[in-house]
Amino acid sequence: MIPFLLVGLAELGDKTQLAVLILSTKTKKYTSLLSGIMLAFFLTTGIAILLGNYIAQKIPVDYVRIGAGSLFILFGLLTLYKRGQTEEEGSNELKGPFLSGFWLIIIAEMGDKTQLAAALFATQYNPYMVFVGVILALFTMSVMAVYLGKIIMERVDKNIISTIAGIMFILIGASFFL
Repeated sequence: MIPFLLVGLAELGDKTQLAVLILSTKTKKYTSLLSGIMLAFFLTTGIAILLGNYIAQKIPVDYVRIGAGSLFILFGLLTLYKRGQTEEEGSNELKGPFLSGFWLIIIAEMGDKTQLAAALFATQYNPYMVFVGVILALFTMSVMAVYLGKIIMERVDKNIISTIAGIMFILIGASFFL
């Protein structure tokens, strides 16, 4: 329960959940998006619990942040660039929501506070129960973000969504450098 509650609270308004929200406004394949997101969470959380501090000692967190920040900024710039290219209905649709969600979470979660928290909780509690608690928290928060994205997509013009999404990805990317 402790990992579930603390990770759930930590994810409220976190860059990862904002990114999930933004991606969910770019697709109607919510199950595919959520599947990619959860597979990435399974991997990142499992690795954090299994390897804990070993990874943090081998790969400097600053390098991970610079790489992740750069990719978010690049994704934001591409989103802004592509938003006005075609006016067709559905032109802003993600081509591969599963892979988009998967890679976004892999990048965003490396060295994230919830990943580090999972590793620390696993040293204090049963690692299997920590894994279950963390995954349930991440699943709950991701479902809420995807659902909110679906509601936004139904009510807001797609070009406005793309502009906001591009700007948000750039801001999230910039936050990695701060």
